[in-house]
Amino acid sequence: MSRRGVLLASLALSAAAAAPAWAAGAVAPGRRLCVYYQTQYSNGAYVSPLGLTEHGTGTTHVLVAAVHLNDVGGPYAPVHLNDDPPEAAKYDVMWRDLDTMRARGVRVLAMLGGAAPGSFQRLDTEFGTYYPLLRDFLRRYGLDGVDLDVEERMSLAGIERVIDALRADFGPDFLITLAPVASALSGGGNLSGFDYEKLYRDRGRDIAWFHAQFYNGWGSLAATRDYDAIIGRGLIPAEKVVAGTLTAPANGNGYVDLATLRTTVGALRKKYAGFGGVAGWEYFNSQPGGTAAPWRWAAEVSGALFR
Repeated sequence: MSRRGVLLASLALSAAAAAPAWAAGAVAPGRRLCVYYQTQYSNGAYVSPLGLTEHGTGTTHVLVAAVHLNDVGGPYAPVHLNDDPPEAAKYDVMWRDLDTMRARGVRVLAMLGGAAPGSFQRLDTEFGTYYPLLRDFLRRYGLDGVDLDVEERMSLAGIERVIDALRADFGPDFLITLAPVASALSGGGNLSGFDYEKLYRDRGRDIAWFHAQFYNGWGSLAATRDYDAIIGRGLIPAEKVVAGTLTAPANGNGYVDLATLRTTVGALRKKYAGFGGVAGWEYFNSQPGGTAAPWRWAAEVSGALFR
């Protein structure tokens, strides 16, 4: 066993006794509390995600953002995590912390794409060049899945080819999620270029769930209406729709305060037995704790989601 493997085994044994109740199966099957982790450094100081497990917040999945595929032969490394290659020394502590969280039962995914364009256009038009870069990155860090956040035009055939390749290379337990704007799942506006309902009909068996973005004008969690609109179409079930929301007003437009969010989450939980859960964008400045205690957002939402 490698030194890293020995460390993970040791952490798993020590965490078994200390893990909070939610990590031992208390969470309803299928319900998820996901946190996007994009800002690893704030004002030059490292932002550790460990608070999510150290404080027993109920977080089930952490999504490391944002991974980008750059032009091969260009001035930048072909794979970047935000502004640096993922193997940069600045990220060593982050990968260690994420391994610690995985040993406590949290599953860690990489988010590919997002607002910065290019990654999916390259996968669409030069798959043979760029897919191996993504595959090798996911293997190198032993990630549990990948979140495909397609915020640029891509063909339906192109995204299906990526999903097929990921499933073939990583097997049935690997998590493949997507992050469309919420309206894309209810027949409305879309940033991705392809039809998500057609994608679901074709590849729904391989899509673990959607992190639907209910903010920035594409939907809201101030009430259940926009979530209901997705489920009401009768195609994508509630267990495959995780409701994405902002964790702080500074993170986008359409922030929903915690009291309102908890009410909406509680209503969705009662309305849909298979409610897929909640995802927060993003970790480092989450309210009400802010940068001093960003884990508090997840702890607050957990109360409405699991208890």
